[in-house]
Amino acid sequence: MQNQRRRSPSQPRTNDSGTLVTRAVGLEETTGRLRARRSSLFTQTIILVTGLVCFAFLLGSLAQAWSNSILMQHVQEAQQQTQQLQTYHDHLAQQAQHYSDPFVIESEARQNLGYIRPGEHLVVIVGSDQQGQQNTPHTSHPQVIQSFWQQWWNVFFGH
Repeated sequence: MQNQRRRSPSQPRTNDSGTLVTRAVGLEETTGRLRARRSSLFTQTIILVTGLVCFAFLLGSLAQAWSNSILMQHVQEAQQQTQQLQTYHDHLAQQAQHYSDPFVIESEARQNLGYIRPGEHLVVIVGSDQQGQQNTPHTSHPQVIQSFWQQWWNVFFGH
Protein backbone atom coordinates (compact mmCIF):
# COMPACT_ATOMS: atom_id res chain seq x y z
CA MET A 1 0.00 0.00 0.00
CA GLN A 2 2.83 2.37 0.75
CA ASN A 3 4.25 1.60 -2.68
CA GLN A 4 1.05 2.84 -4.27
CA ARG A 5 1.16 6.05 -2.28
CA ARG A 6 4.73 6.73 -3.21
CA ARG A 7 4.08 6.41 -6.87
CA SER A 8 3.98 9.61 -8.76
CA PRO A 9 0.54 10.83 -9.73
CA SER A 10 1.24 10.42 -13.43
CA GLN A 11 1.67 6.61 -13.28
CA PRO A 12 -1.31 4.58 -14.32
CA ARG A 13 -3.05 2.41 -11.77
CA THR A 14 -5.35 -0.50 -12.12
CA ASN A 15 -8.76 -0.41 -10.61
CA ASP A 16 -10.34 -3.41 -8.85
CA SER A 17 -12.27 -4.09 -12.00
CA GLY A 18 -9.00 -4.37 -13.88
CA THR A 19 -9.27 -1.24 -15.94
CA LEU A 20 -6.39 1.17 -16.20
CA VAL A 21 -7.08 4.52 -14.49
CA THR A 22 -4.82 7.51 -14.50
CA ARG A 23 -4.64 9.35 -11.26
CA ALA A 24 -5.32 13.04 -11.13
CA VAL A 25 -2.89 15.26 -9.32
CA GLY A 26 -3.76 15.65 -5.63
CA LEU A 27 -6.45 12.95 -5.36
CA GLU A 28 -4.28 10.47 -3.54
CA GLU A 29 -2.92 11.41 -0.12
CA THR A 30 0.81 11.23 0.28
CA THR A 31 2.61 10.48 3.51
CA GLY A 32 3.51 14.13 3.98
CA ARG A 33 -0.06 15.23 3.43
CA LEU A 34 -1.35 12.58 5.88
CA ARG A 35 1.20 13.72 8.42
CA ALA A 36 0.18 17.35 7.84
CA ARG A 37 -3.48 16.43 8.33
CA ARG A 38 -2.67 14.67 11.61
CA SER A 39 -0.60 17.64 12.68
CA SER A 40 -3.45 19.99 11.76
CA LEU A 41 -5.96 17.89 13.76
CA PHE A 42 -3.60 17.87 16.75
CA THR A 43 -3.13 21.65 16.45
CA GLN A 44 -6.89 22.21 16.28
CA THR A 45 -7.41 20.02 19.34
CA ILE A 46 -4.75 21.92 21.30
CA ILE A 47 -6.29 25.26 20.28
CA LEU A 48 -9.76 24.06 21.27
CA VAL A 49 -8.58 22.80 24.68
CA THR A 50 -6.64 26.03 25.25
CA GLY A 51 -9.72 28.07 24.32
CA LEU A 52 -11.88 26.09 26.73
CA VAL A 53 -9.37 26.55 29.55
CA CYS A 54 -9.20 30.30 28.85
CA PHE A 55 -13.00 30.48 28.79
CA ALA A 56 -13.15 28.64 32.14
CA PHE A 57 -10.63 31.09 33.63
CA LEU A 58 -12.64 34.02 32.24
CA LEU A 59 -15.85 32.71 33.81
CA GLY A 60 -14.04 32.11 37.10
CA SER A 61 -12.65 35.64 37.07
CA LEU A 62 -16.07 37.14 36.35
CA ALA A 63 -17.66 35.09 39.13
CA GLN A 64 -14.94 36.20 41.54
CA ALA A 65 -15.40 39.85 40.55
CA TRP A 66 -19.17 39.58 41.06
CA SER A 67 -18.65 37.95 44.44
CA ASN A 68 -16.18 40.68 45.43
CA SER A 69 -18.64 43.41 44.45
CA ILE A 70 -21.35 41.85 46.62
CA LEU A 71 -18.93 41.56 49.53
CA MET A 72 -17.90 45.20 49.08
CA GLN A 73 -21.58 46.23 49.27
CA HIS A 74 -21.93 44.29 52.52
CA VAL A 75 -18.80 45.94 53.88
CA GLN A 76 -20.09 49.42 52.98
CA GLU A 77 -23.44 48.69 54.64
CA ALA A 78 -21.67 47.44 57.76
CA GLN A 79 -19.47 50.57 57.80
CA GLN A 80 -22.54 52.81 57.54
CA GLN A 81 -24.23 50.93 60.36
CA THR A 82 -21.06 51.17 62.45
CA GLN A 83 -20.92 54.92 61.80
CA GLN A 84 -24.56 55.33 62.87
CA LEU A 85 -23.97 53.30 66.02
CA GLN A 86 -20.83 55.32 66.78
CA THR A 87 -22.82 58.56 66.44
CA TYR A 88 -25.53 57.19 68.74
CA HIS A 89 -22.87 56.05 71.22
CA ASP A 90 -21.29 59.51 71.22
CA HIS A 91 -24.73 61.06 71.85
CA LEU A 92 -25.36 58.71 74.77
CA ALA A 93 -21.89 59.38 76.20
CA GLN A 94 -22.56 63.13 75.99
CA GLN A 95 -25.90 62.70 77.78
CA ALA A 96 -24.28 60.51 80.45
CA GLN A 97 -21.65 63.18 81.04
CA HIS A 98 -24.35 65.88 81.17
CA TYR A 99 -26.47 63.98 83.68
CA SER A 100 -23.51 63.03 85.85
CA ASP A 101 -23.28 66.67 86.99
CA PRO A 102 -24.83 66.95 90.49
CA PHE A 103 -26.49 70.28 89.70
CA VAL A 104 -28.26 68.76 86.67
CA ILE A 105 -29.42 65.81 88.75
CA GLU A 106 -30.80 68.15 91.41
CA SER A 107 -32.52 70.34 88.83
CA GLU A 108 -34.14 67.33 87.12
CA ALA A 109 -35.28 65.90 90.47
CA ARG A 110 -36.83 69.21 91.53
CA GLN A 111 -38.56 69.97 88.22
CA ASN A 112 -39.74 66.55 87.11
CA LEU A 113 -40.17 64.64 90.35
CA GLY A 114 -41.04 67.43 92.82
CA TYR A 115 -38.23 66.57 95.26
CA ILE A 116 -37.17 69.07 97.88
CA ARG A 117 -34.20 69.26 100.20
CA PRO A 118 -34.61 68.62 103.89
CA GLY A 119 -35.74 71.77 105.63
CA GLU A 120 -37.33 73.28 102.51
CA HIS A 121 -41.06 73.75 102.09
CA LEU A 122 -42.75 73.01 98.80
CA VAL A 123 -44.98 75.77 97.54
CA VAL A 124 -47.36 74.97 94.71
CA ILE A 125 -48.97 77.87 92.91
CA VAL A 126 -52.20 76.98 91.23
CA GLY A 127 -53.39 79.39 88.59
CA SER A 128 -56.98 80.05 87.73
CA ASP A 129 -58.28 80.42 84.21
CA GLN A 130 -60.86 82.98 85.33
CA GLN A 131 -59.10 85.47 87.56
CA GLY A 132 -61.23 87.59 89.87
CA GLN A 133 -64.26 85.31 89.68
CA GLN A 134 -65.35 83.06 92.43
CA ASN A 135 -65.50 79.42 91.76
CA THR A 136 -69.11 78.40 92.12
CA PRO A 137 -69.79 74.74 92.51
CA HIS A 138 -71.61 73.28 89.61
CA THR A 139 -74.78 71.47 90.36
CA SER A 140 -74.63 68.02 89.04
CA HIS A 141 -77.56 65.91 88.13
CA PRO A 142 -77.76 62.72 90.09
CA GLN A 143 -76.96 59.68 88.04
CA VAL A 144 -79.81 57.26 87.64
CA ILE A 145 -78.67 53.72 88.15
CA GLN A 146 -79.70 51.65 85.19
CA SER A 147 -80.01 47.96 84.90
CA PHE A 148 -77.53 45.88 82.98
CA TRP A 149 -79.86 45.42 80.02
CA GLN A 150 -80.69 49.11 79.87
CA GLN A 151 -77.00 49.93 79.71
CA TRP A 152 -76.58 47.55 76.75
CA TRP A 153 -79.67 49.06 75.08
CA ASN A 154 -78.15 52.53 75.47
CA VAL A 155 -74.81 51.37 74.08
CA PHE A 156 -76.38 50.01 70.88
CA PHE A 157 -79.36 52.28 70.34
CA GLY A 158 -78.66 55.39 72.42
CA HIS A 159 -81.27 57.27 74.49
